[in-house]
Amino acid sequence: MEHVPVRPFLFTIELFQFLQEKEVKMSEFKLHHHVSELMNLLGVRSTDTVGAEVYTEMLQKNTTPYITTQVSAHQAKRKIAESSTTPIEFLAKYDELKGKNMRDLDPLVLLLSQLTEEEQMKTGLSGSADVSVKEHRVLIRLFRDKKILEKQAKTKADEAGMTLLQHGKIFSQLPAPGAKITNQEFTELKDMLLKESKSVAGTTSTEILRKALREKQMKRNVNIPPQPEWLFQRPSLTLDFIVGVDEPIDQNIVPLGSLPLPMQEQAIIEDLLKCMEGIEGKYILARALTERYAPKEFMIDESLDPSVQELVRRFLPLCSNYSTVVRFIEEKSAFEYGLVNHALSASMRTLIKDYMVLVAQLEQQYRNGNLTLQKFCDAKCQELCLFLTQSACVPYFEILEKWIYKGIIKDPYSEFLVEENETIQKEKLQEDYNDAYWDQHYTICRERIPVFLEQVADKILNTGKYLNVIRLCGRDPKFPYAVEMVYTLKERKYYEQIEKAYSYASKLLLDLLMKEKELNSRIKSIKHYFLLDKGDFLVQFMDMTEEEMKQDIDNIMPSRLESLLELALRTSTANVDPFKDDLKVELLPYDLITQLFQILTIDTKQEKDYRVDPTDLHLSGLEAFSFDYVVKWPVSLVLNRKALTRYQMLFRHLFYCKHVERQLCSVWIGNKAAKMYSLHSCKWYSAAFALRQKMLNFVQNFEYYMLFEVIEYNWHVFQSNMDSVSNIDNVLDYHSDFLDNCLKDCMLTNPDLLKTVHKLMMVCVTFSNFIQRLSSSTSVEVETKPTRESSLQATKKDSKTTSSKQKMATKIVAENVDLLVASENFERTIANFDQNFTRLLLELLEKIMDYSCNSGEPKLHNILYRLDFNGFYTERLEAISAERATMDASSTHSSDTGSTGSWPTSSFTSSRPDSARYVPGLMKSRSSSSNNSTS
Repeated sequence: MEHVPVRPFLFTIELFQFLQEKEVKMSEFKLHHHVSELMNLLGVRSTDTVGAEVYTEMLQKNTTPYITTQVSAHQAKRKIAESSTTPIEFLAKYDELKGKNMRDLDPLVLLLSQLTEEEQMKTGLSGSADVSVKEHRVLIRLFRDKKILEKQAKTKADEAGMTLLQHGKIFSQLPAPGAKITNQEFTELKDMLLKESKSVAGTTSTEILRKALREKQMKRNVNIPPQPEWLFQRPSLTLDFIVGVDEPIDQNIVPLGSLPLPMQEQAIIEDLLKCMEGIEGKYILARALTERYAPKEFMIDESLDPSVQELVRRFLPLCSNYSTVVRFIEEKSAFEYGLVNHALSASMRTLIKDYMVLVAQLEQQYRNGNLTLQKFCDAKCQELCLFLTQSACVPYFEILEKWIYKGIIKDPYSEFLVEENETIQKEKLQEDYNDAYWDQHYTICRERIPVFLEQVADKILNTGKYLNVIRLCGRDPKFPYAVEMVYTLKERKYYEQIEKAYSYASKLLLDLLMKEKELNSRIKSIKHYFLLDKGDFLVQFMDMTEEEMKQDIDNIMPSRLESLLELALRTSTANVDPFKDDLKVELLPYDLITQLFQILTIDTKQEKDYRVDPTDLHLSGLEAFSFDYVVKWPVSLVLNRKALTRYQMLFRHLFYCKHVERQLCSVWIGNKAAKMYSLHSCKWYSAAFALRQKMLNFVQNFEYYMLFEVIEYNWHVFQSNMDSVSNIDNVLDYHSDFLDNCLKDCMLTNPDLLKTVHKLMMVCVTFSNFIQRLSSSTSVEVETKPTRESSLQATKKDSKTTSSKQKMATKIVAENVDLLVASENFERTIANFDQNFTRLLLELLEKIMDYSCNSGEPKLHNILYRLDFNGFYTERLEAISAERATMDASSTHSSDTGSTGSWPTSSFTSSRPDSARYVPGLMKSRSSSSNNSTS
């Protein structure tokens, strides 16, 4: 298909109008007819080999109904106007068709708007075409425009008693449809039509501009009422110039150059007074606008005296400015432009009234003969701008006063600097971990901040937020020192008022939270339970729930755990806590490690690796258990779900460490039975005893580090800050810092350290279970063997003493233990436990040293000092480092010399190179290989 000429939008609308005038139902015949005419107009029927029937069938199969709305049609119209080189002409044509109730106009406009985004289609529509196609296209458009202009001209000519017979001669020269004409004939005919069309007045540009200016998309509030139609149907309902309207010609107008100079000045002053009111004069005419806010231009009688012309040209900008102001007032008075624009327009209307009074006074002077061009007045610009700004700020300051005095936003047109997000509700604070009610429910819209309020925008936001929280608590806060705010050049006046309102609101909310709602006491209550502050309560609760924690999560009854929790609370020192009833039991669907890594890997490549289905995790009660806490508004601002989740992570970490300590202590209690064993058996048991003590030393020191050197230290800092807090934002910041520091120093935010600690705990638990199984088997022997022996002895010798029975039982158990312990399996198992635990502990110490050196965090050094108080692990690390340095040096030497020999074997402590000292980070390269070799 050949390309069609330029300006496709107007042509397509004209074609659409032409097809609509046929008034045939949209049937297959009508569609075929439209396709045929379109192919004729595009000039492709002769070259197309497919035919209209195929295109018609394709359209019927691929056409789907589309229901347009007022918003979608307006958006499409605006998109086309932005893409067109003649937007005002396009909008005028659209309004004309809309006024005739043309069918399917909006769907067509929507289609055209989509075509503006298709680059290939736009290229095809804007390409070159055959000359004959151009001729017929342009002639059709000119002919149709001429028909309209002829009808309008004939009506006006009849009213004026004139005739239009000469125009008929031109239409007789039009060629028949489909006929060919030469380029010269085409050019002559086009020039003749354009010349004649200019002689008849068409639709006024003012009317087109007014309609274009009134068309604005309602972005911020779709409920804004539309402008009435009569406003657009009355083009003369304006204070601006009306250009292009035919009026009876004054036969008494003579060129100014033919008059004496005083008469020229009087005549031109009369025209200037009219132009000051937006009315054309006899010798000063206004030009049509080319853009929305283009300055109004004027035409002056060229025969006017040059000196007078110069004075008039100096004065005409006042008339142009008047036109611009009037256009602004009439546009911004529409509903969708908001209260600030309404107030500004109203104040400008007041000035226009004063301006009109001034013009009337000047006219009176002119009538009395006392006005000359040199006496026209000037304005005081600064006072005028101040008046307009104050008037425009009245509704804005009313919104501001309601916000900073009462915590209420009443902003129907979205003009205020604070914006409310109604989708974020305070009820989600206890449900959603990522809920950001405090930060996102009310936010600052930066593009709406007035220049004179930029420095206090944040305080304005916080002031209203504080009062809004109090209002949501059922209170009615009223600022006792409220005064009306007025814009002034001295910004300090309302700065001070905003500062007073901010201080009042922050103190009011802080007193509500700290005194009435006892926020600090509630945080201390949470510390008692989540951070293991109440030792007796925790021990009693763990004793009561020991059997429940061993079961699968599906077999645990939460109601039983709730009952045991309440019993532990009532029978411990926690009974004096007034908020103990807010503590609840929660069984989470994931363990601590999964939860932490899901959080730590957010927005990383490893995030999908930790997205597991909770049903795929088989958790015990211990792995799923956690505390929860019931918090109500407004305390939930601070103790929200995010804060409680961080408390839960700390609790689960500490709770599991406490469980491991209890397991190791149970092993110690069971090992006391080894006193009855023979000396030979105790020799084999000593390795297990030493490993148990090593594990217990690590766990207890690790717990001490977290509870006292991390939590208690950060708690002391937090409480010191709370004593000097001045607003709720400081409380939120201090509380968040406290939790973040605790999580970081307890190694819960470092994946490498966390994995190693978890592995160490798992080794301790596995070792404890192994030893307890061994102890339980020997205890069975202790119970069964003496009973059987005593029953045999009872028939033979009833007088056997209890002492002899115990000795016999001890002898039998000792023999069985000797056989069990002396086996190679027991010795190998204990050695493996010791090797794995030592390797993981050394790996943890090295990672802590590296992390502390790289991050500059000295807090973790405390755990190094506690675990390695006598330098035992330092010597081990140095030995390993020296061995690796020697092996690296040996491999380097062999590669340089080409020999297969090695360095002489010698003691690491007696003669090792300086590079063989312990250096943090050297274990990382071989951690994987050591894991495989020692497992």
